[in-house]
Amino acid sequence: MALSEPSTAPQAEATRSRVQRMLGGGTSGNQQLTATVGLILLVLFLVLMATIIWIGSNTMLWLHLFLGVALVGPVVLKLASTGYRFTRYYSSNAAYRRKGPPHLVMRVLGPFVILTTLGVFVTGLLLLIAGPGTGGLVPELHKIIFYVWIGVVGLHVLWHLPELPAGIRAVRSAEQRTRDLPGSRGRSVALLAALAGGLVLALIFLPDIHSWTAGLAFHPHTINLN
Repeated sequence: MALSEPSTAPQAEATRSRVQRMLGGGTSGNQQLTATVGLILLVLFLVLMATIIWIGSNTMLWLHLFLGVALVGPVVLKLASTGYRFTRYYSSNAAYRRKGPPHLVMRVLGPFVILTTLGVFVTGLLLLIAGPGTGGLVPELHKIIFYVWIGVVGLHVLWHLPELPAGIRAVRSAEQRTRDLPGSRGRSVALLAALAGGLVLALIFLPDIHSWTAGLAFHPHTINLN
């Protein structure tokens, strides 16, 4: 009787797991990437909020618009890193199953964070392209979504605020943990690509940004982003 060949499925799965760990560091690498980009976004969002206070200033309006476009890159990376964890957990990946799901509050709040974030950035880009003094649905929609987004993201940040010290320590000790946590190069490339992509997108939108700042000089009453 011929002996059956052992199944290669477990070996293939183990190989895929090793490759994923080397590229991204597994669940710990995903957590570190999410924490790092989250800290960057927190700082940039605070700067963005500060520009709204002085939005009537030509300089602050320019910074608000430029930074708003540049944030697209890291925002996409943050959504991708959290979305990857969500996908791997609900596709029954063993490592992510052992790590467990996010807290129930975050699972309920998560879709609202994603939808309002996409909404505020998409309507913001459309408003930027349309130019100053634009009326109609887009400006009002941008304002409404923006206020909802502030509330939703505020709750999200407050929930994760106790984790901030640990997140800072994780970012500061990233180099020391390189040997224990593979995939640091892949995470660095992803982070740099997100920041560079956002910067390039902001440079592409420079003519539209200049049209808004020029419009402020001639029609200051039409510039009303908040």
